[in-house]
Amino acid sequence: MANIQLENVIKIYGAKVNRKTKEIPIGKRAVDDLSVLIPSGGFTVLVGPSGCGKTTLLRMIAGLEDITSGTIKMGDIDITNLEPGDRGLAMVFQNYALYPHMSVRANIEFGLINARIPKFEVKERTNDALELVGLTEFQNRRPALLSGGQRQRVALARAIAKRPQCFLMDEPLSNLDAKLRSEMRTELIELHKELHSTFVYVTHDQIEAMTMGDHIVVMNEGKIMQEGTPSEIHNNPNSTFVAKFIGDPGMNIVQIDNDFQFGFRPRDVNFNPTVDNQNCIKMIEKISSIENHGSEFVYSLNIQGSHIYVKELSKKMRDLNSEISFSIAKENLFFFDIDGKRITNQKLIEGFYGKLKSNW
Repeated sequence: MANIQLENVIKIYGAKVNRKTKEIPIGKRAVDDLSVLIPSGGFTVLVGPSGCGKTTLLRMIAGLEDITSGTIKMGDIDITNLEPGDRGLAMVFQNYALYPHMSVRANIEFGLINARIPKFEVKERTNDALELVGLTEFQNRRPALLSGGQRQRVALARAIAKRPQCFLMDEPLSNLDAKLRSEMRTELIELHKELHSTFVYVTHDQIEAMTMGDHIVVMNEGKIMQEGTPSEIHNNPNSTFVAKFIGDPGMNIVQIDNDFQFGFRPRDVNFNPTVDNQNCIKMIEKISSIENHGSEFVYSLNIQGSHIYVKELSKKMRDLNSEISFSIAKENLFFFDIDGKRITNQKLIEGFYGKLKSNW
């Protein structure tokens, strides 16, 4: 187990730094001067939209992509230029990457044999990995005879058998159906607790990020937008990007003239307010669409040209195009400047809140 430190890492495809001048070439940066500490023994999730650089970052840690500039360390060891096999890492891919002509056991043993691990140890490691992922009875089957979840378990068992310091996972559940994905999330959480290893997990699914990770790194356009625990990221977003990306649905953001933006979570509304309260804002809007989630309903509304959602826990669904009234308590409001950065200055917040009250 070891932490992973990335320092000023830059990735520009097809470009290398001039060795003499150390000048960084001009080009589109897939990863843009990124620094982050991935804690030892933690479950770190890199999350962000497609094309944000998270998979590129993971592949650079694994040694599958060269870096244009910067340093990657594992513990006290600089692994920037080490070969993938010398880094003490194991990677689990989105498409499983299993050998179709080999049995489950042979798929797990193959890498160990190539690494010249003694035969008795190969057998011991393989047996341990098969038992850990619950595939002992399927060890003689080929991948084609397994379900998607079982194939992913084989890929995990292969990684576990290597006994790495760190597991790298690139959207390993994206090919599974919703129910199986939920089950596998639970299994991965339990596996992490049992192995006590460092996990680095890439996903574009913020629900996966929030339910699995204890350290979340939100990325966009090759940069880190925010990092912290799931609660910190959800409850204290530093920008409209993070606020809207994290949550199901994400935070509602409404712009007021060219002065500021305010936000609130869909669940943080009080329906049918009757008491006059100076510490809340009140709205009455028409329902434009409805999502039925079974135990709750998500209503889509339009406020001053902004598309927003409110979430209600109820047994009865409201009618489409009917009016819905609700209030939002002052403590549940977030304020952002025009560039999307969080406003924390209390004097500014009071001024913006006063203007917001005058609009409704």
